[in-house]
Parts: sequence; structure tokens; C-alpha cells
Amino acid sequence: MLTTRALLLDMDGTLVNSDAVVERCWRRWAVRHGLDPEEALKVVHGRQGYATMALLLPDRPMEENYADNRAMLAEETATLDGVIPIGGAPEFMAAIAGLPHALVTSADERLATARMGAAGLRMPETRVTAERVGASKPDPEGFLKGAAELGFAPADCVVFEDSEAGIEAGRAAGMRVIGIGPRAGAFAPDALVRDLRQIRVEAAPDGLIRLHLTA
Repeated sequence: MLTTRALLLDMDGTLVNSDAVVERCWRRWAVRHGLDPEEALKVVHGRQGYATMALLLPDRPMEENYADNRAMLAEETATLDGVIPIGGAPEFMAAIAGLPHALVTSADERLATARMGAAGLRMPETRVTAERVGASKPDPEGFLKGAAELGFAPADCVVFEDSEAGIEAGRAAGMRVIGIGPRAGAFAPDALVRDLRQIRVEAAPDGLIRLHLTA
């Protein structure tokens, strides 16, 4: 069991399974730029697109990465086939509806709205999307901003993440991290679950949130 006062939720791979769309789009992008798609897919998850492009094409001007990122966001927003909720996500989102929580995602507002809608999930009222930060995960800016907007210290927050970049960002923010899914297991989160069906949420009278992790 973990206790906390606020929850900070990544979207892709954590609440929404969008891997099919993400990987289709990034495979095409990698081939267009003469890169090995399999190698590209090792670094795409969790980061904003321009940050991924900068890793894969380190000598390319950043202006070109920003332009490609805008095109990629538009393509991903228009491509929702295969976007489904992570196991247990609808029930989890219902359980935390009255508790302090925020979405912290590398997607922009339009893409986040499209994917949460496609997965049939409620959009959190508090959210930190790509256009609201100056640095992509693994920079902790997004999680720190989410905590501040909820009114809690970083140590009072638990992050839910699936990717290396996201787990690093949560850790750098001084927060505990629950890893979601097999991708997270390689990056030493504080706790690991297969999906959200393994988490039961209990609201305590003193304002604490108890997270019961089950097998």
C-alpha cells in the first residue's frame, strides 16, 4: 500500500493504450529519415515529439524538429483507430473523480482530448499538456507544475507512468512513481503493476489517499 495526497497521471501507456497509433506514425517518420524504425521506437515513448527527433537526429536544426512535431501531432490526432483504455482505466478514473489528481502528458491539448475521448475516459479538470511546459519529459517541469496547480508539495504526490522518460521525470520531481505495464518494469519505479486493475483506491477521512496494489 502507498499513501499520498495527490495523483499525477501520464496518459499514453498509463490511461490510454495508443501504442498502435504511435508506432505506426513513428515508423513512417523513421523510414522517411533513413532511420531504423525499431531503434526509433526505443526512445519515442514518454517524450514530446521534438525531443525524440532531437535524440534521433542530433545534427538537425531544432526548427525542423518543431515543424515535424506539429505535423506529427496533427497526424496522431487524426488517427484514433486502435486507441483503447488501459485495463481498469475507466474504473480507476471513476474512483478518483473526487480526489486531487491531474493529467501530465507529452501530448498537446487537442491530442489529449482526442485520445481520452476515443478511450471513453473522463478528462481531468487539472491537466498539464505539451503546450504548457518549456521542456519535455524526462525534465520534471510538467509534474512539478501539476503538483503546484493541485496545491501539494512534490513529496505528497504519486506519479503513474509507463515510460523511461516519464519515470525519470517523476523521480527528478521528488515524487514516488507507480509503473504501469511491462515497459515500466525496466526502469525501477517504486512499485509496478500490470495495469490499473491492480490498484484499488481508498480515500481516508484525513485527506490521505491509500493505494492498494494487488496481485
